[in-house]
Amino acid sequence: MPELPELAAHAERLDAGWAGARLERTEPLGFTVLKTVDPPPEAAHGAAVASVGRRGKHLLLRLEPPAPDQPSLAFVVHLMQAGRLRADARLARRPRGGLWRWRFADREALLLTEAGTERRVGVWLVRGDPCAQEPLAGLGPDADALDREALAARLTGQTGRIHTVLRDQRVLAGLGRRLANEVCHRAGLSPFARADRVDGEALDRLATALSEGLAEELATERERDDLGSARERATRVHGRTGEACPACGDVVREVAYRDYAIHYCARCQTGGRVLADNTTSRFVR
Repeated sequence: MPELPELAAHAERLDAGWAGARLERTEPLGFTVLKTVDPPPEAAHGAAVASVGRRGKHLLLRLEPPAPDQPSLAFVVHLMQAGRLRADARLARRPRGGLWRWRFADREALLLTEAGTERRVGVWLVRGDPCAQEPLAGLGPDADALDREALAARLTGQTGRIHTVLRDQRVLAGLGRRLANEVCHRAGLSPFARADRVDGEALDRLATALSEGLAEELATERERDDLGSARERATRVHGRTGEACPACGDVVREVAYRDYAIHYCARCQTGGRVLADNTTSRFVR
């Protein structure tokens, strides 16, 4: 699933290309992609795109208010694992994987697609402040907006493992499994350290790893022309089980679950101790 840096850079590209464009019409191409009924999509027709931005793991297409005394509208888009939002010059009647199309009077159309058959991508059209409504209501602050003190406040009372808490969108928004693996490795923290016990010098390392890691990732993403795939992104430990750790040369290990794996370096993160590779053992912290 695209994470904060990928979506931030993609939102910048979309904003550069479509800010100011006037929405001519919308075309639903899938039965389940639109998650809202009020306002109807037709209410957005004729409005100009004010900006394209991001909140958490969602893209935001904000529209100009239809009149000075009326609230603005915004499309909220969640790409999930396999969704993409790109320019659509072909305007095929049945584009492969096509779920939703925005057609503009003066720009290329935007096409939302999803690979595979799961159809988990979602589009919401909301009136007023989108951040106060579903699906954005209840999100924690964006991970790139937290300094050390703010991060400490978010971890207070969080008794879960730090890897899990970093991915909890209600605690801080924008991180997924890949970045949680990378941030824990940068910070030299066990992925199973209890979140509310990360303090002092360990908290310093975590805050630095979070801010510097996200900044570096964003700079790299800005060099791309599109979202690309997760396989194209350089990582330290994520997805590198059995390879050498770039920091110390030890082997990268994993704790495997049914649907995903946590990757770490024992020498860098757990004092050389190997974490049990099952969900029922007593994990090393």
